[in-house]
Amino acid sequence: MKIRSFILFAVMLPIGLFAQADDLMAGLEQVDNSPVLATFKGTRLINLHTVEVPGRRTLDFRIAHRFGPFNGGWYDFYGLDGGASIRMGLEYSYEGRLEVGIGRTSVEKMADAFLKYRLVRQRPHGWQQVSVTLFSSVYYTMLRDPDKAINGFDKYTRRSSRMSYAHQVIIGRKFSERFSLQLAPTLVHINQVERISDLNDAIVFTGATRFKINKRSAITLEYGWRAFGYSRAKYYDTLGVGWDIETGGHVFQMFLTNSQGLTEPQFLLRTNNKWSDAGIRLGFNISRVFTI
Repeated sequence: MKIRSFILFAVMLPIGLFAQADDLMAGLEQVDNSPVLATFKGTRLINLHTVEVPGRRTLDFRIAHRFGPFNGGWYDFYGLDGGASIRMGLEYSYEGRLEVGIGRTSVEKMADAFLKYRLVRQRPHGWQQVSVTLFSSVYYTMLRDPDKAINGFDKYTRRSSRMSYAHQVIIGRKFSERFSLQLAPTLVHINQVERISDLNDAIVFTGATRFKINKRSAITLEYGWRAFGYSRAKYYDTLGVGWDIETGGHVFQMFLTNSQGLTEPQFLLRTNNKWSDAGIRLGFNISRVFTI
């Protein structure tokens, strides 16, 4: 009887262990570790790029518009009659990680082209607790030298003098379904500065956040701190507060910002208005995506 019991135990033990292993593997397979989606609802927040890139085979057509400053008063209808700035751009991603974009803004007649690469995507479990996106852009101004006749020479004789660059490491995290935050150390290089005392390289630390109100709207906030002093001229840190509205294939962003410029060298380094004297502007971004 003892021998039979031992044989039965020896046969049933491996079967039980295999069954427990199968149950364990099944439990592990049920753990969802898919990438976290929609840290932000668009590739840009107000002025700043976000960690997001368009989805696979997605073309994003964007229009950015800024009115004049509020401190123009009633005569300028609080900026609505004043000189507005606009940027139109196209952004495309074939496989959902690498994004290519081009655009042109009316400020300084500046054209830009950029690359964004989603290096790391946040996941619920494991070491990937943040998303990391790399951004690199080049800018080319087609503005004529306004002081050519006075100075007797054209400061844009060399094409390289028209160029500037920006590079970012964008680190973001979606803390909950409602709250997201990102930080981005930024290097901006300008080949030809306006004043001899200005620096060609500037370091800016930017931050942006989004708080979701309901299924289709969210409050946004962004800020850029210029470290170490780029220029002796009176410039201010960029600050924007906005409201995102999702309407099907559109994302409509309405906001207030003290920056007129629409490219990184402009709004990060040369914002010449401040919130405290009503130097803020009403603006909006419109995004329309297409699958190609």
